[in-house]
Amino acid sequence: MLEQTLKSAGHEVVLAANGKQGVKCYRANPTKLVITDLYMPEKEGLETIIELGREYPEVAIIAISGKPTASALLSIAGRLGAVKTITKPFQPQELLSAVGEVLGRCGSGGQAP
Repeated sequence: MLEQTLKSAGHEVVLAANGKQGVKCYRANPTKLVITDLYMPEKEGLETIIELGREYPEVAIIAISGKPTASALLSIAGRLGAVKTITKPFQPQELLSAVGEVLGRCGSGGQAP
C-alpha cells in the first residue's frame, strides 16, 4: 500500500525488506526521506533511526507503527530523530500529507524509500 500510494503521487520509491537492508540501500543511494516501520526483522525501526541519524544527520525519517505499544514507541522514535510519526492504520492521504510536509521542509521532490 505504501509503495502504490507514493508512486501514484509521483514519488520514486526504493523498497527494503527490513532495517538492515534499508540502511544498506540508503548508504548506496541516499534519499531525502526514509519511511520505516518500527517492527521489522533483522533490524528494528528504532535501531534503523539511530543508525541512519548517526551516519546521516540530514536524513528525514517518518516512523510508522500499529502495534499495541505504538504510541510509546512512536514517541521514542521522535526523540531519536524521526521528524514525523504515523499510527497504523492510516489513510493514504495521511501518508501523502506527511510526506509532503517532510519533503517541503527539506526541499521539493525526492525519493521515498
